[in-house]
Amino acid sequence: MSEKLPDRFDLDAPIFVISVAAQLADMHPQTLRGYDRLGLVVPGRARGRGRRYSLRDVAKLRHVQHLSQTEGINLEGIRRILALEAELEGVRDQLFRLTEILGRLQGTEQGARVFTAAQSGQVHLGRVRTREIRAITVR
Repeated sequence: MSEKLPDRFDLDAPIFVISVAAQLADMHPQTLRGYDRLGLVVPGRARGRGRRYSLRDVAKLRHVQHLSQTEGINLEGIRRILALEAELEGVRDQLFRLTEILGRLQGTEQGARVFTAAQSGQVHLGRVRTREIRAITVR
């Protein structure tokens, strides 16, 4: 039976109806509807406009519940925390992409150049050894 299961699950696939998502998150379905109205956890929609929750949505619901019940944070505070977490994730993604680009450039002649700018705005090009570039990126 397990050989028929996929190797990986899509965390963002909207597959759970509200009653199943509520059970998985250990919440009442009306709470999920409220969070949707407030924009805290906005599920996908089926053709008939029914809510469909993903595994990522269920994890987010549990996170909201933890912040509310355990940490005592109000819904507006939770909204701000979720926004900051999403922004941080975006910055991490960008940093990852930039690190990949830097890694590719390190092996090229172009990647061995650095520049500095004086207060006057004058730009000075120079060269740096790969070891020095690695030291800069590790910080």
